[in-house]
Amino acid sequence: MIDWSVISDYKDLFIRGFITTLELTVVAVLVGMVIGLILGLMRLSGKKWLMLPAQVYVDLFRGTPLLLQILAIHFAVLPTLFQDVLGLDAPEAMFSSFVALSLNAGAYIAEIFRAGIQSIEKGQMEAARSLGMTYGQAMRLVILPQAFKRMLPPLGNEFIALLKDSSLVTVIAVNDITYAAFTTAKNTFERWAPYLTAAVMYLILTLILSRVVFYLERRLSTSNKKG
Repeated sequence: MIDWSVISDYKDLFIRGFITTLELTVVAVLVGMVIGLILGLMRLSGKKWLMLPAQVYVDLFRGTPLLLQILAIHFAVLPTLFQDVLGLDAPEAMFSSFVALSLNAGAYIAEIFRAGIQSIEKGQMEAARSLGMTYGQAMRLVILPQAFKRMLPPLGNEFIALLKDSSLVTVIAVNDITYAAFTTAKNTFERWAPYLTAAVMYLILTLILSRVVFYLERRLSTSNKKG
């Protein structure tokens, strides 16, 4: 028999884990989109001194496990930066998690932005420039709005993947959903209830995110038809 009473006993831990997982995902998505946009534009700049660092960054974070990145950033990179360079106390695990997830997301989102921008016909940029727009204006007002509509599905998939991958921060003792399930199981010796509850919570979050992305896709598709 599954003892569901343990969930009631540890409900505060699960609620905190739910909120933490949501916070990690939202911050990582927002910061990752900024990083991804910058890296994507760097890779499309045509200038080697911009393209090469962006390529190295993308290859590094896409080519190594996220778990290893979290451990390296929390136990090596940030302590060295804060303590040895800045003379400050090492950051808490939550901050390390924000940094690791954001940097990782930025690498994947950079490729999405790059592919989305490249999918727009070159004539669009040429037409915008012929109207007197600068490169930046043309990219911001003409290219990116069109590219975003094509990037939305893969961006949605990346956000969902990031939500689930955030469970890896459990290894540095961040109180997310997975940590709540693991702690409950360890303290009560009840295995089914904690992990099933965690699975349901992740499922709820992914379904909500999927519906939001689907809604945005329909809205953009409708606006295209009206236009």
